[in-house]
Amino acid sequence: MFVEQRHELILREVRERGSVRLAELAESLGVSMVTLRRDVEHLAGRGLVHRVHGGITLPEPAQESTPRETMTIGMLVPAATYYYPNVIRGARERAAELGARLVLGVSRYDEAEERMQVKQLINGGVDGLLLTLTRQPDASHAEWLSGIGVPAVLVERKAELGGAASLLDAVASDHPHGAFLGVRHLAELGHRRVAMVTRVSPTAPRIREGFLAAVRAFGLDDPGELAIDQDGPTDAQAGAVVEAIRGGVTGLLVHNDEDALLLVQHLRVAGVRLPDEVSIVAYDDEVAALSDPPLTAVAPPKAAVGRHAVDLLVRRIQEGSSMPGQHLALLPELRVRDSSIAHE
Repeated sequence: MFVEQRHELILREVRERGSVRLAELAESLGVSMVTLRRDVEHLAGRGLVHRVHGGITLPEPAQESTPRETMTIGMLVPAATYYYPNVIRGARERAAELGARLVLGVSRYDEAEERMQVKQLINGGVDGLLLTLTRQPDASHAEWLSGIGVPAVLVERKAELGGAASLLDAVASDHPHGAFLGVRHLAELGHRRVAMVTRVSPTAPRIREGFLAAVRAFGLDDPGELAIDQDGPTDAQAGAVVEAIRGGVTGLLVHNDEDALLLVQHLRVAGVRLPDEVSIVAYDDEVAALSDPPLTAVAPPKAAVGRHAVDLLVRRIQEGSSMPGQHLALLPELRVRDSSIAHE
């Protein structure tokens, strides 16, 4: 278990219960008391927990440096259903801990709606904005972003190098790293021919970057890329995946995991045996564990992205231009389940 994952689990326990004994935490996390005390010391140093004899509690509000209570943070996301609920949750929880108010806008992947929502948030008096734009920001966003008039942090978006948006603070999952982890896992299991299955999305180019980097790094053969529609794989597209498997592909990286679940159903109907004939690594880990078989998946640290974005925005509001700009990349993790096995 990664350090950040342990920290999230510790914080979840203490938020749900108010206080928790260290012995119980060590047992539930499966770690030594030495490791747990190191984690608790780190969290206490950040003001997220308060140490008491034999346990931890939530800190008193006065123990943490908080922004003025009237601070209002606007948050714009393209959807409030898939992927982003955990980002929103992390932002909401962190804002509450800091005594700030979070106001949400949803663009539904519509750029006109996106700009209207931002205008409404600003007119409503927000002190700063967390922005997940419909697409990756480029030159066409420059004038609009420069005229927003309040501090803003890009969330799960990577600005074009050298563009105006690249001067904004940003917090995002390192998706190339996540894709690299997924392909490395397949390579270590002995898979030599892998393919990426993905729909068009703002994240797809970054996943492709990590996919191809891993293919090169591990000397894999003939990487393939198979497209699927926004509504999931059509019969023809699923047929192309089956054909690739019959042609020698033994490992798939599928973005996203909703599409991976649909693809599994198509493959089963086509008689493809999972994971005997093909191993699958899904990307996002929203519903991958609910598949049959449960899917190995790359899990971006969505809640942590939301929390760090709030922290960065609050600092920007408080410190202004005296604080250097920051682009913070958080590393996804690989969660191994039953859909990936060694290839012989």
